[in-house]
Amino acid sequence: METIPFNKPFLCGKEFAYIEDAVVNKLKISGNGEYSQWCQKFFEERFGIHKALLTTSCTDALEMAAILIDIQPGDEVIVPSFTFVSTANAFVLRGARIVFADSCVDFPNIDPVDVARKITKRTRAIVVVHYAGVVCDMHAIQALAEANQLVVIEDAAQAVDSQFDGRYAGSIGDLSAFSFHETKNVIAGEGGLLGINNPKYEARAEIIWEKGTNRSAFSRGELAKYSWIDIGSSFLPSEVTAAFLRAQLERIETIQNRRKEIWNNYYGLLKRLEERGLLALPQIPPLAEQNGHMFFIMMPDSQTRDELKNYMGARGISAVTHYLPLESSPFAEKHPELIERMMCPNSLRFSQCLMRLPLFFALTQKEIETIADTIESFYDS
Repeated sequence: METIPFNKPFLCGKEFAYIEDAVVNKLKISGNGEYSQWCQKFFEERFGIHKALLTTSCTDALEMAAILIDIQPGDEVIVPSFTFVSTANAFVLRGARIVFADSCVDFPNIDPVDVARKITKRTRAIVVVHYAGVVCDMHAIQALAEANQLVVIEDAAQAVDSQFDGRYAGSIGDLSAFSFHETKNVIAGEGGLLGINNPKYEARAEIIWEKGTNRSAFSRGELAKYSWIDIGSSFLPSEVTAAFLRAQLERIETIQNRRKEIWNNYYGLLKRLEERGLLALPQIPPLAEQNGHMFFIMMPDSQTRDELKNYMGARGISAVTHYLPLESSPFAEKHPELIERMMCPNSLRFSQCLMRLPLFFALTQKEIETIADTIESFYDS
């Protein structure tokens, strides 16, 4: 039986040539060489990010952000309930108390109204996650941050090339984090990037990035020697990773156009099922321009969702669910001193009813139609 996987990494064609060049021809392959600097400049120029630093993962970028804003034990950080563990864990590692905010009613992104309810005198930062490459309501989030003197951090792991009201994801908050994991639009196997939009964090970010040293300044010839001057870690990826990433970034238009085409095909083919009241399709907010990262459907309840998932799996189609609410996790239950466990009903509903469909560059029109037909046959069987 032929199968349709959930994801299949796409190679643009120059990845191995660039890796060979990095290894054989360049004098530096340990990180922050020509390929890293090319990728960082690409993000700064294309997406309007003030300063970009490649990291070994999006998780590392978030951990750098937590260090940069000097999170201390007892500080509160507002984080969406419906997200990957790294979004919260990065701040827990610095001793923060995590306060989870609910999703919006009509989309999994964080609800600014609930964020406003969760702000206290101890709140230091709001972390937003642009779920499925759809940017959160950043006008509302920025207004809350300005009124309460809070830092805004964008977890843009899924949102490369997404826009909100004419601005790119990752260029709006004080800091941002991107992912190049193999499931993302632009990949490097693993990898990430820290975006720095508030210039006051720029100099220290380089130091944290370089294991707590001023080695970057030394490499530019600004110092006679470098030394240990702050906390930090080994956050730089190698030039091998950056070389792979450059090949992907050079083809970003091709990648994005195809992924959006697939997204639109799904929407058109499944619209008739939504009109029959059998499922709900993603509702993109008016100011957001999604990037074709993910296509999901919402089922009426968890039982129907799981039955459809199993039905598709038996026919060789890999459809998957997504996050469990973090406030309901075993870690949260064991650590009430670190987690504010307020229930988030919208997050719970998305966790129980949302199902993601295969979406990758090489997915064919025939496969898209097979997936849509299979979902329809589930209801008609």
